[in-house]
Amino acid sequence: MRDAASDIRYLLNRGYPRKGAIKFVCDHYRMDAAGRHILTRVVYSEIVSSERRAKLLGCKQAAGSDILIDGFNVLISVECMLQDEPLYMCDDGLVRDTRGVFHNYRQGSVTGQALSEICTEIRDMGAARVLMLFDSQISKSGELAKKSRQHLLSSGITGDAVVSRRVDHDLKSYGRIVATGDGAVIDAVEKVICIPRCIMSRLGKKALRI
Repeated sequence: MRDAASDIRYLLNRGYPRKGAIKFVCDHYRMDAAGRHILTRVVYSEIVSSERRAKLLGCKQAAGSDILIDGFNVLISVECMLQDEPLYMCDDGLVRDTRGVFHNYRQGSVTGQALSEICTEIRDMGAARVLMLFDSQISKSGELAKKSRQHLLSSGITGDAVVSRRVDHDLKSYGRIVATGDGAVIDAVEKVICIPRCIMSRLGKKALRI
């Protein structure tokens, strides 16, 4: 895995197309689908990594600010953490899961705990107001938004949780501080904060590195 990651970085840093570089290297090393997915999530060029890291705020640097949260993106990563599934420290400074079940998402036994951890982190950040967005096309997203709203209220956080048919568009249009691990969104906004990374630090957990 490390050799493959190193080779992909080499090609990306020399301007090779991302999709083609990852496929070429993964084919060479005969990587399975899981390995390919991990490398796609973790490995980026120096230029992309540097630009995204410049936007990344520390866990205490959002005090007094409004934050727009990519609901499913953040929640799934925190659920993976609580279930001791692997999370990776990516080249661009973000912590990401590799579960890959976004459109098949179902609430589970740790969903409530994950929401509590997210709200604790938001409260500790001192954010002025937060808005959590959940994709309306995902099953029971309205129910999850309601549950999230209740957690925000019980945590004393000013904010709301709603469903949207255009989550990516809404996140990109917001422009300011967004909590997400979605690279396309990060590239479009001014500042990003990685809530899973902050929670891992607070809980003393470590992300894997390649």
